[in-house]
Amino acid sequence: MRRLVVIGCGYTARRFVALHGAGFDAVDVTARSPDKAAALAADGLRAHSFDGSSLAPALKEALERATHLLVSAPPDDHGDPTLRAARDVLRSAPDLAWIGYLSTIGVYADAGGGWVDEATPPEADSVRGARRIAVEREWLALGRDAGVAVQVFRLAGIYGPGRNQIENLKAGTAKRLVKPGQVFNRIHVDDIATALAAGIARPQAGPIVNVTDDEPAPPQDVVAYAAELLGVPPPPEAAFETADISPMARSFYSSNKRVANRALREAFGVALAYPTYREGIAALTREG
Repeated sequence: MRRLVVIGCGYTARRFVALHGAGFDAVDVTARSPDKAAALAADGLRAHSFDGSSLAPALKEALERATHLLVSAPPDDHGDPTLRAARDVLRSAPDLAWIGYLSTIGVYADAGGGWVDEATPPEADSVRGARRIAVEREWLALGRDAGVAVQVFRLAGIYGPGRNQIENLKAGTAKRLVKPGQVFNRIHVDDIATALAAGIARPQAGPIVNVTDDEPAPPQDVVAYAAELLGVPPPPEAAFETADISPMARSFYSSNKRVANRALREAFGVALAYPTYREGIAALTREG
């Protein structure tokens, strides 16, 4: 019996369950609050509340019986909440064969716009990135200790239905910030789901894989392209240095790199449905 447990069933993990959950005999998911767990349950999922502090009996039983575990919950100030609460359970789970951990390309340091790949040592230049590096290592160590395949998926900026520049333009929140030379990788949420399914099918691939598109691009170009497809004027360009944005948003511009996805294509056998932002934005426009 194939049983999937998803820790942190947010935007990306929920999409994976929607597209590939039928490949499992049972699927258990978690949310941080009882209200969010109830919303997932209303969608027909077996949902548990898990705030990182302790395992409810039903969730503990699900983890003990799991064959596959997808961890989408981020680390907090004290490390990884799933490992804190469930490390011993996972070490002894008799049928657990695969763990997928959703990380970020933020583990790579600024490369001045140059290319990095899975062979590039992670040297995050932010506190958030450093936490991710530490947690990645903990999950890989758990896999070695327990004899379980662990794959770390380093994700680029995620977009997809309900979360994209088309929606931002319609809402009037899109901005065209310009920082000369700055580029970002992106990835459509459906391509992430495909990568996870490929990892489950090829558990010995990796264990590190960058899940990114083929064309790192300036963010203002993506907004302009979305506006062109909508037939609306793009918002005016604004200099990054003087833009009124949050400290969190500003921090993303502190690192400039192009992240290659060779392992995704060659080791995991994934052909991206949306290899650049153009295919992704165009598809979202057609979908309305």
